[in-house]
Parts: sequence; C-alpha cells; structure tokens
Amino acid sequence: MSEKKTKQEEQHIEATEQEKVQAEEKKEVQPEERKKEATSKKKSSSKSRKEKKEDTIKALESKLEEISDKHLRLQAEFDNFRRRTLKEKSELIKSAGESVLVNLLPVIDDFERAIESLKDIDDKEPSKEGMLLIFTKFQEFLKQNGVNEIEAMHQDFDLDLHEAVTKIPTPSEDLKGKNVDVIQKGYTLGDKVIRFAKVVIGE
Repeated sequence: MSEKKTKQEEQHIEATEQEKVQAEEKKEVQPEERKKEATSKKKSSSKSRKEKKEDTIKALESKLEEISDKHLRLQAEFDNFRRRTLKEKSELIKSAGESVLVNLLPVIDDFERAIESLKDIDDKEPSKEGMLLIFTKFQEFLKQNGVNEIEAMHQDFDLDLHEAVTKIPTPSEDLKGKNVDVIQKGYTLGDKVIRFAKVVIGE
C-alpha cells in the first residue's frame, strides 16, 4: 500500500511538474504571439487610417473642384448679364434720343428753305443774321449728338445711303451713275442711317 501510494505520489508530482513546464512554455509563447497580433493590428489600423485619410482628401479635392467650376460659371454668367444689360441700356438711351433727333430733321429742312429764300438779302441784315446764328447753333447741337449729313451731291449712288427719286440724262459722261441733284438731305446717327438722302441719278 505504501509503495502504491508512493508511485501515485511520484506520478502526481511528475504530472504537476509537466503542467508547470507547459504553463511556463505557454507564458513564453504568449507574449511573442501577442506582440505579433498587436503589430498586425497596428499595421492594419494604420493602413485603414491612411486609406481613410486619402479618401477624405480625394473627396475634398473633388468638392473644391466642383465649387471652383460653379464659381467660374456664375462669374461668367454675371459678366455676360452685366454686358447685356449695359448694351440694352445704351441702346434704349440711343433709340430714345434717336426718335427726338429724327423729329428735328424736318425743322432743319424748314430752316434751310427759309435761309434759301433770304439769299438775296444782305447777310448783315439783322433778321437774316439772327436766323443764320440760330441755324448754326442748331447744326452744332446735332453734330454734338452724333447726327451728320450724308454727302450726296455728285457722289456715286449708294443704296445704303441714298434713295433714288428719278433719273435724268446728264450732259457729261462723268456724271453717269452719280447723284446730280439732292431733293432732300439724308442724315446718319453714328453709323446708322436715320434718313436716306433723296437724290436724282444721272444716266
């Protein structure tokens, strides 16, 4: 009985020692494995953080590009709108002024006819002198507002400037196809014809 007991005790001691050895081995292995696991976790987490940062940067760059493009488009649209508005405004002012100036043209015609009827009177005659002074001022006013007389007499007939009333035979070849008489003077406002010159063409 005592021998059996001793053997059992020895076996028990051996088993206990083996368990201790295994436990010690486990303790030695575990820290290394833990280190490896921790390192791999760190690597994966740092990698995912880097990827997240890159994705965020890309998204922000894309957003910035989109905003810049929208800003440029809006600026271009505003510039176009401003130019168009200014053009419309100037055209409106011009057209409003044009109607007034066109209505003044018959008054000039009357002035010219009145001066023509006074051609036999001396220029120093007070009535004629006063009329000439007013007429000169009137002409200056029109010039200041961009109204200019169209040259027509003895000029080549131009459809863009002249309106033919009739044709008459000419005494010389030089006057063929040219304006030999002006029935009514024509005028331009800047580059635009506001009244065509009514002319007689030589043939």
